[in-house]
Amino acid sequence: MKLIRFGNPNQEKPGLLLTDGRRIDVSGFGSDYDEAFFGGDGLERLKAWAAANATTAPTVDASVRLGPCIARPSKIVCIGLNYADHAKESGMDIPKEPILFFKATSSLVGPNDNVVIPRGSEKTDWEVELAVIIGKKASYVSEASALSHVAGYALHNDYSERAFQLERGGQWVKGKSCDTFAPLGPYLATPDEIGDPHKLNLWLKVNGITRQNSSTAQLIFNVPQLISYVSSFMSLLPGDVISTGTPPGVGLGFKPPIFMKPGDVVELGIEGLGESRQVAVAWS
Repeated sequence: MKLIRFGNPNQEKPGLLLTDGRRIDVSGFGSDYDEAFFGGDGLERLKAWAAANATTAPTVDASVRLGPCIARPSKIVCIGLNYADHAKESGMDIPKEPILFFKATSSLVGPNDNVVIPRGSEKTDWEVELAVIIGKKASYVSEASALSHVAGYALHNDYSERAFQLERGGQWVKGKSCDTFAPLGPYLATPDEIGDPHKLNLWLKVNGITRQNSSTAQLIFNVPQLISYVSSFMSLLPGDVISTGTPPGVGLGFKPPIFMKPGDVVELGIEGLGESRQVAVAWS
């Protein structure tokens, strides 16, 4: 299944993207895509509901805004420097263990919403990433059982303000958590839709110029390793997000660096997970 949420910000309703391209309203199912949904048997019940009701469910017009494909999770855990070439372009060592940081859940927005360049920012940057959505609580899970805790996968742009992140002291979270810095979607694809998450092409363009083009096969730490590792430090709750890191081609890595300005158009996609598009606007 491919789960979508649609409607005005903070008023989104749950929906599904069908194989024929139709978007349907599944409000009649009775649950948003939140912790209770993923933590129970929500996916199984939704599949059964769709089998019985998809042909008669209301259609969602293509002009209707898509929101983030899940309701606000308890946390967004991000993995730093998880592609060797990205570590190299950042001037940092290849990590011996996964680098963890948080992204504020208030940064979550829809896949095609504007990205707001923060007040005082001169170094806003892009990062296409594969996001993993947790389907059941994970605490001290083994790598062998880790994928059984996955509800699905989604496209994520881990926007970053590099001066806030690297030049203002403390942890990276300051440069990662600005409003609109986590467009997620267009949809959550359940694992059966994707197959092997480590064989997916991912790419990003800025103003029509390809800046990132790689494969999740290049991940240093793969999805089972990440779930097992993160769950050894904290419980991952249903609906939580792990963003698995970005390949080379971020603005920081160019010489001289290339950072975003109002009017820039960022387009990105991952094989099997759709595409998204954000237009940069100045904070006001």
